[in-house]
Amino acid sequence: MTILTTKTKTDILPEIIHLRHQFHQHPELSNQEFETTNRIKDILSSWGIPVVPTELTTGLLAEIKGGQPGPTIALRADIDALPVDEQTDLPFRSANAGVMHACGHDIHFSSLLGAANLLNQQKADLAGDIRLLFQPAEEAGHGGDQVLEKHVLDGVAAIVGFHNNPNLPVGQIALQAGPLMAGCYRFLVTVHGAGSHGARPEKGHDPIVAAAAIISQLQTIVSRSSNPFDAVVVSVTKVSAGKTWNVLPDEATFEGTVRTFSDEVTDLVKKRFYAIVNNVAAAYDETAAIDWSVGAYPIHNDQRITQIVAQGLKCPVVKPELTMTGEDFATFEAQIPGTFAFIGSNGAPDAADLHDPHFVGKDATISAGIDYFVQSAKSLLANLH
Repeated sequence: MTILTTKTKTDILPEIIHLRHQFHQHPELSNQEFETTNRIKDILSSWGIPVVPTELTTGLLAEIKGGQPGPTIALRADIDALPVDEQTDLPFRSANAGVMHACGHDIHFSSLLGAANLLNQQKADLAGDIRLLFQPAEEAGHGGDQVLEKHVLDGVAAIVGFHNNPNLPVGQIALQAGPLMAGCYRFLVTVHGAGSHGARPEKGHDPIVAAAAIISQLQTIVSRSSNPFDAVVVSVTKVSAGKTWNVLPDEATFEGTVRTFSDEVTDLVKKRFYAIVNNVAAAYDETAAIDWSVGAYPIHNDQRITQIVAQGLKCPVVKPELTMTGEDFATFEAQIPGTFAFIGSNGAPDAADLHDPHFVGKDATISAGIDYFVQSAKSLLANLH
C-alpha cells in the first residue's frame, strides 16, 4: 500500500481513514499493542518522521523538530483496545475475537497520524518541537505512569489530547478549563469472619451479614458525608461469598468504584470509607482488609493552555458536560500543563456509548481530530515563548 504524502488534509484524509479501518480490524489489549506499535512506526518512518528511542515496551514517541527555536509540546493519543466482543455490522469490524476498539482509540491515534503528516510538511515554519506520543495501556496497565517513569516527556512545556464522545455530533469540540473527567478509584474489601453450619449461625461470625451492613452504610458517604454540590459516586459492583447452600463462609468480598472530581473530596471519601468498613466489621466482631487503588486521577485542564488551544481552534467550542468516567491523561496533567477535549464521534439519539460492543465512532470524526491536533500545536508553539 502506498502512503500518500501531500500538503492538504483533503488529500491525506482517505488514506488516514483507510489506516483507521485496518487498525480497527486488528485491535490489541493494553500492554500487548506490539503490531499496532510496529505499524505506526512504519507509517511515520515512511513519512520521514523520526521515532525517538524509549524504554517503552509498547507505544512509541516520535518528534517533529521545527525550523526555528521554541518550546517543546506534546500531542498524545492512546492506542489500546478493550476485551470486548464487537457486535457491530461495520465492514471493518474487529477480526480479533474478544478484542475491540470499543472506546474509539483507533480514531484518536489515526487523527494523530494525520496531524503528524501535515505538521511534518510544515516543520520549517514551526518555532519549536512537537513530540507525538502514541501511548500504550490507557485502559489497563497505567500507561501514563509508564510514560512518565521512562522520562518520555521530560522537558515538555504543554500536552494536548482528546477523547471521542459518541453522545456529541460528529466533529463538535467540547472544551473548558478546570474539571472535565472524574478520578477513578477501585476498592476491594475482604470481610473476615468465622464459618459455621448454616443451621448453627451462633457458632460463627457471619461475614455475609457484616458485608451487607457495610455496603448499606457506605451509601451514607454520598448522602450524609459529602457536600451535595460535590459530584461523588460510590458504587459496589461485585459481591462474592460462600461455596454451598448450607455452610456459612469464613469470608465475604465486595468490590467497586469511587468517582470524584477533586483530591480534597477523594480524601474525605476515602477516610469515611475506611472508617465505615473497619468500624462496622468490628461491630460484628470481625475484621476487614481494604485494597484501594487508583485507576485515574481527575482531569483538570490548565487555564492558560486551554485558553491558548481554544483560541487557536477554527471552529466553535461548546461547554462540555462533566463525566464520571476516567482517563489517565490526568497522569500527565499532574506534572505538565495540559488540556483535554471531547470531540463528537456519532451524535445519533440511539448511539451506543463507549465500552459498548455496539459502539460506532464515525470516520468523519478523524477530520476534526486532525484539525484539533494541528491547530492546537501551532497555537501553543506561537504563544508559549
